[in-house]
Amino acid sequence: MPGTKKLVIVESPAKAKTIGQYLGDGYEVLASVGHIRDLIEPKNLPPELKKGSLGKFSVDVENGFEPYYVVSDAKKKTVSDLKRALKDADELYLATDEDREGEAIAWHLLQVLNPKVPVKRMVFHEITKDAIDAAKNNPRELDTALVDAQETRRILDRLYGFEVSPVLWRKVGPGLSAGRVQSAATRLVVDRERERLAFRSASYWDLTATLAPSKDSEKDSFDAKLVRVNGTRIAAGRDFDDKGSLKSEAIALDEAAAEAIATALRGDSVAIAVSSLESKPYTRRPAAPFTTSTLQQEAGRKLRFSARQTMSVAQGLYENGYITYMRTDSPNLSQQAISAARTQAAALYGADTVPEKPRMYTGKNKSAQEAHEAIRPSGETFRTPTELQNVLRGNDFKLYDLIWKRTVASQMADARGSTATVTIEASGLAIPTEAAGEVRSAEFSASGTVITFRGFMHAYEESQDEEREVAAEPAEAKLPQLAEGQSLAALEVDAKGHDTTPPPRYTEASLVKQLEELGIGRPSTYAAIISTIIDRGYVTPRGQALVPNWIAFSVVRLLEEFFSDLVQYDFTASMEDDLDRIAGGEADRVDWLTGFYFGNEKHRGLRTVIDNLGEIDAKEINSIRIADDVTLRIGKYGPYLEAPGDDPETPRRINIPQDLAPDELTPEKARELIDAPIVSDRVIGINPENGKEIVAKDGRFGPYITELEPEAPPAEPEFVLDKKTGELKEKKPKKVVAPKARTASIFKTMNLATVDLETALALLNLPRVVGADPETGAEITAQNGRYGPYLKKGTDTRSLPSEDLIFSIDVAGAVELYAQPKYGNRAASSALAEFADDPESGKPIKIKDGRFGAYVTDGITNATIPRGEQIEDIDYDRAVQLLADKRAKGPVVKKTAAKKPAAKKPAAKKAPAKKPAAKKPAAAKD
Repeated sequence: MPGTKKLVIVESPAKAKTIGQYLGDGYEVLASVGHIRDLIEPKNLPPELKKGSLGKFSVDVENGFEPYYVVSDAKKKTVSDLKRALKDADELYLATDEDREGEAIAWHLLQVLNPKVPVKRMVFHEITKDAIDAAKNNPRELDTALVDAQETRRILDRLYGFEVSPVLWRKVGPGLSAGRVQSAATRLVVDRERERLAFRSASYWDLTATLAPSKDSEKDSFDAKLVRVNGTRIAAGRDFDDKGSLKSEAIALDEAAAEAIATALRGDSVAIAVSSLESKPYTRRPAAPFTTSTLQQEAGRKLRFSARQTMSVAQGLYENGYITYMRTDSPNLSQQAISAARTQAAALYGADTVPEKPRMYTGKNKSAQEAHEAIRPSGETFRTPTELQNVLRGNDFKLYDLIWKRTVASQMADARGSTATVTIEASGLAIPTEAAGEVRSAEFSASGTVITFRGFMHAYEESQDEEREVAAEPAEAKLPQLAEGQSLAALEVDAKGHDTTPPPRYTEASLVKQLEELGIGRPSTYAAIISTIIDRGYVTPRGQALVPNWIAFSVVRLLEEFFSDLVQYDFTASMEDDLDRIAGGEADRVDWLTGFYFGNEKHRGLRTVIDNLGEIDAKEINSIRIADDVTLRIGKYGPYLEAPGDDPETPRRINIPQDLAPDELTPEKARELIDAPIVSDRVIGINPENGKEIVAKDGRFGPYITELEPEAPPAEPEFVLDKKTGELKEKKPKKVVAPKARTASIFKTMNLATVDLETALALLNLPRVVGADPETGAEITAQNGRYGPYLKKGTDTRSLPSEDLIFSIDVAGAVELYAQPKYGNRAASSALAEFADDPESGKPIKIKDGRFGAYVTDGITNATIPRGEQIEDIDYDRAVQLLADKRAKGPVVKKTAAKKPAAKKPAAKKAPAKKPAAKKPAAAKD
């Protein structure tokens, strides 16, 4: 009908903008900007509900686990705008994502908006005109089973976190958190570090010979490795266990044996000949199209993206119509996509690179919660990276290029070739060795793979994670033409020593892979899981590796000993399977939550575990034995070593360097730290002005200088007459407030061990008077502050380029600095990196170092750089993406509601008990 309007609600403004272009007139597309409401914090519940069964979790555990939702302050304006738009609409389309979170957002919108017009659920997995038209013409009902699964997961996380986290606060440290998935992921990283701590390296030697048909035919030379002596295989890294012991029948060569064999083989008298030749066909299949987890893994390997960065970039590509939905665990492609990939591969690489039949892929996960197609370029015809190189930039282009290549390659033919293996024997030896006895023969092996048909490799090759002692995919290498019995000459023979290596630390890519293999979490949660364990301080990225902090050891140990079920990998995975069953309508959420919290025949129940914790020895939980007399303790201010001191009653405490990884703290390293000279509490000298001692110290916040105050003499006792007894009684002395000692942090360029008395006094006497302003006569001082060195003249300040200038700048230099524009000068000195103008605001983008860490800004919007991302890795496109994400979230609203509980009363009128009944009519409105 003319004049009518249909309201379409999506999650993000970017998605709204793209969809609006396809729907055209008659449709208004608005964004909810994620969830509009969530579980209320228990402290913000209306007073009359705080004492009831809702009070602890904002979930009524005694009445069907009914949640109490509230519209957040930050979303009240959004809700008002949506309600206002709904008044003028004759139809409502809920077009949120088609996974659990999207379904839950749609349901919450339905409950809060309470529309009086027809409601349709509109779903699509790509944002193209055809897909949007198809979704508009084929709406479905709201899937309340998916909503139940999301709500169960949210309640489960609230119960888990609110019951277990307080135990961590009391026994390990404040501000810590536990979660069903984050705790299992933390345990994985800690378990790997434990393996590295327990690892003992073993040494072994091998030989590499450069052989050729003759001494004069270097162009036909090839390398061969020693594999057997006297018919027995020589040991390689895989033959040793993690304790450094040989676990097979192989012979471990030592340096003496290896060098002896090498010396003998260099002689002209040794007969070296080809003993066997073997050729096998080589075939390599293309990798499946991307799922969420494989995209995160491959983007981590090839592009060095974090999981969070990958999902942020992918979200932008999806919302702008370049790729399909990026949260999926299905590698399957639609017939439309298969046709597009095959057509494009044939056009670009030749018809022979496309197999006769389309390739079909099936996933490992049984989960039904995600969209049912792989991540691929959108549309019936894929846009090539070349076509988009002037449209997409930076990280957007890199990720699209990766997705396009993987998708096209997945429908291409196998790479084919042949692998030739040659065995060479050196006989007639008589080499006495201690490791291998008398060596009479030595056998070498070499192989070469020749790829005759590259197939999918024209478009793409998958990367691999680092693995120990695993043979890599054979690289292309060609052996010369050889024949059995042919004599060969040794051009070079090199003996080389090796040490076995510990299990590699997890990277984000390999952790995602492990989580998926164990069934912990789901594709849409991996980025959040890794971000959480980094943000909580349990794990620190070091390059690509994830290194656990010592506090993670305490947390995992407490959970293992007192909440063993909750951090068992199988149990965590089974919870995911149960949530999938709820999503599929095969299980009831109330029954499942009752079993989890109160217990059933399979599980003790979280409540039972909490009620029967018993006594937890906090000191023992936070202690790790390093050596017989050395213990690592995790204290209030971080980890430290405890060792016997001069006083048996008072052990020594030694700080641990922040950059020392747990597996590097060996007993030997601990001894080194204990035996190192103590640089703190070094007496520098006496202040000649007041006779006080100047001391160098190394404190909690770094090295500093202090002027010790002399101890006050004991006060003379005073007596007063007790009026009741008539006796003299000693008067309670007044508490004397000791004068505060002067302290000063040393400069970053200074060494605490070498600071002399002159420098120490200069630091203590800061701020330094530079002189008077020639024009105004105002005093100018130089000093150090929390944001660096600066000049001060009244209330006017200027930053100094370096700390050293505090002592050296003169009045002329200060006047020159004050003559420069204040903010222009500050911006120049504080920007860590600068980029071109932001495409939305038109203002230059800069990276600055702020109070809470580095952030990206265009002068209007500030976006914190996520933990795990390095400043050096932030390019223009990533900076633009961070600012766009921050704008999409809307302005931060200060939490004033917590101080005014009365403001929450309107929400209390919406009784949570009505929620289940509301679901049925909601579904009926589609």
